[in-house]
This record gives sequence, C-alpha cells and structure tokens, in this order.
Amino acid sequence: MGIFSRFADIINSNVSSLLDKAEDPEKMIRLILQEMEDTLVEVRTNSAKAIADKKELSRRVSSMESHIEEWQNKASLALTKSREDLARAALIEKQKLIDIVKSLHIEQSLVEETIDKLTGEISKLETKINETRAKQQALVIRREAAGSRRDVQKHLHTSRTNEAFSKFEQYERKIDQLEAEADTYEMSGKAKSLDQEFAELQASDEIEKELQKLKEKMNKDQ
Repeated sequence: MGIFSRFADIINSNVSSLLDKAEDPEKMIRLILQEMEDTLVEVRTNSAKAIADKKELSRRVSSMESHIEEWQNKASLALTKSREDLARAALIEKQKLIDIVKSLHIEQSLVEETIDKLTGEISKLETKINETRAKQQALVIRREAAGSRRDVQKHLHTSRTNEAFSKFEQYERKIDQLEAEADTYEMSGKAKSLDQEFAELQASDEIEKELQKLKEKMNKDQ
C-alpha cells in the first residue's frame, strides 16, 4: 500500500467506531496509534527527501543556466571569428541544455506540489494522533474509575464486611437490652419507693394510736 493511500485510510478512519467494535479497546487504540506514528515517520521522511530533491534540482538548474550562458558566449565568439559552423554547434548545445532546464522546471513543480501535500498531511496526521491520544487517555481514566468502583463494591460484599455489620448489629441489640434492663430497674425502684412511703404512713398512724392509748391510761391512773 502506498504512503498516500495509507494516509487517506488513517485520516478517514473513524477511531470511535473501531473502538466500539473492538474486544480490547485499549489494545486496539495502541495499535492504531502505532500505525499513525509509523505513517507520520514515513511521511516526514518522504517530505525531507522531497525537500532535498528540490535543493538538488535548484543546483542543477543553476548549473545548466550557467552552461547555457557559456554556450551563448561561445556562439557569439565563433561568429566574431567568422566560424559560423562553430557558432551553430554552440547554439545546438545551448538548445539541448535549455530543453533539459525545461524538464528540470517541470520536476521542480512536481516536487514542490509533493512537498506542499506532504506538509499538509503531516499537519492533519499530527492532529489525528493528538485526537486519538486523547481518546486513549479517556479510556485509561474510564478503566481506572471502573476498577475503583469494582474494588469498592467487592469490598462491600466480602464476608469480612458482612461479619463486621453482623457484629455491629449484635452490639446494637446488646445496648438495646441494657437500656431495657435499666428502664426496668428504674421503674422497679420507683414502685418500691412508693410502697415505702405508704408503709411509713401506716407506721406513723400506729404510733399515734399507741401514743393516744398511753396518754389515756396515764390520765386514769391520776
């Protein structure tokens, strides 16, 4: 597959759709990123080569134009010396070089178009890579969050946790029992105190009766 075809496939790819269909999205996105980065390296390499070709073509054109000027001067010199044959030959060499320069200009135009295209592709590919890396980071965050939730739920449902809740409930029941017993004793204490009050009243009444009898007896004895 050519570099431009591969580039088009990558740029036009729907990463989100690929991840939705993947059994292992994280593995899939790593593979996608690797493909993109490899393609980016290749595009940059081709761009650097095209720039080098452009410089080489410029040097060749400059060299050819210098030779063209030289053949032009030789033709003029030959004519001044009445050597029309040499002048014609010089002009023929000059024309050959002109034709070569024309083809080099065509090559330069093609190379410049290639450089422009590669430069645009590098920019697009870098943007695509950044977007894909953002998706990768989002996947990592989602995985970590899901793992944390799973660990919490797993911990809540462990036998140790259930045992702890069971002991807590037993402790609450024990406290409830103690409070109930305290209430019972309190009520019992109040009832006993009331009986004592009535007993004391009754005892006081008996003493008063005895005291009255004693007074009456002493009066009779006088």
